[in-house]
Amino acid sequence: MFMRDSNRLIDKLREVLASSGGALYGGEAVTQVQHALQCAQSAENEGAPKHLVAAALLHDIGHLLHDEFEEAQARGQDRFHENLGEAFLKDWFGPEVTEPVRLHVASKRYLCATDPDYFAKLSPASMHTLKIQGGPMNAAEIAEFEKIDNYEDALRLRKWDDLGKDPEMKTRDLEHFLNVVREVAEANRSQ
Repeated sequence: MFMRDSNRLIDKLREVLASSGGALYGGEAVTQVQHALQCAQSAENEGAPKHLVAAALLHDIGHLLHDEFEEAQARGQDRFHENLGEAFLKDWFGPEVTEPVRLHVASKRYLCATDPDYFAKLSPASMHTLKIQGGPMNAAEIAEFEKIDNYEDALRLRKWDDLGKDPEMKTRDLEHFLNVVREVAEANRSQ
């Protein structure tokens, strides 16, 4: 059941982004907020549906919900931010948003296993987290991943995730994308 008040979601997102969003994003040259905005902008630029623009903005919300995320990552510990994000978002969204969020780490593992050029394009920080997250998928994992409904949306989100690391990239402002999030949450509420 979806929560009834999308204002609570938007207020919570503003609060989390204000308190933790200014931190650098996992060893990259952008902040958590810049990364989120760049991913959402890439989705919007591609003409993605609004639910995927919202997923792109929110895919790493699990990083911001865990107080010691960066420290754990530096110690080589996986805090499974994709699961934290999905658990947080499922109160407001259906699987069209939560599944790409939950699967964006698995998508990196899948792409590293299935696309010979993909691994070489990863940033050093993404290569580090790939090791923590289990490395490229094996054949059995690939087969299971491909059975998931709409896994292609998670692959699209993963590619936007990889684009969201450019300190010079210009994006629309946070309020624009929070309005998209609100619209998607309210559409889910009415279902």
